[in-house]
Amino acid sequence: MKGYFVSFEGPDGAGKSTVLKEVLAEIGPELRPQYLVTREPGGSKIAEKIRDIILDPANDEMNAKTEALLYAASRSQHVEEIIRPALKTGKLVFSDRFVDSSLAYQGEGRDLGIAEVKQINDFATGKLDPDLTFFLDVAPEVGLSRIKKLRPDQEDRLEQENLAFHKKVYAGFQKIKQMYPERFVTIDATQPIEQVVKQVIITLKQRMPEIF
Repeated sequence: MKGYFVSFEGPDGAGKSTVLKEVLAEIGPELRPQYLVTREPGGSKIAEKIRDIILDPANDEMNAKTEALLYAASRSQHVEEIIRPALKTGKLVFSDRFVDSSLAYQGEGRDLGIAEVKQINDFATGKLDPDLTFFLDVAPEVGLSRIKKLRPDQEDRLEQENLAFHKKVYAGFQKIKQMYPERFVTIDATQPIEQVVKQVIITLKQRMPEIF
């Protein structure tokens, strides 16, 4: 069986990690291939160290290009060490964020350009794209409000950015969805989590019946 790569994207506070955890709690035993759950930035020892640098609120002097290159460096290590080997052995890989986040956050949010950031990441990943991407859709105001309630005083460096930045990121995601309509599935993340999880599972069964 070939490997499959599924990513979860969305603004900060969309609930990606929670939804992914709940989805696998429900369908994990049904899945035919072995599966791997990972995240970005991070996912491997070196990539996690880079994650710490990127998200540390103390690093507020970091410029946009450095940020984009650090994300790409973390992703390159993650892909070569974790994701590609798993896919080659037929595993099902679920990732909390992937390249699309860099296109939205650095390409659009930091005004570096989606095409320019895509080029960096194509080099970093060998042009690896997910087979399926779930976009958990929530307005930036709602997502940031959730974070403040759940993790007061624990926001990372990007979560601490102003609302204008997060609105640009959200607009970036809308552009990216139009670029790759064949793999993007948008789910309203303002619904109760049970409904979000249900829609993810239904989509997986429709789009990838062979994994069940």
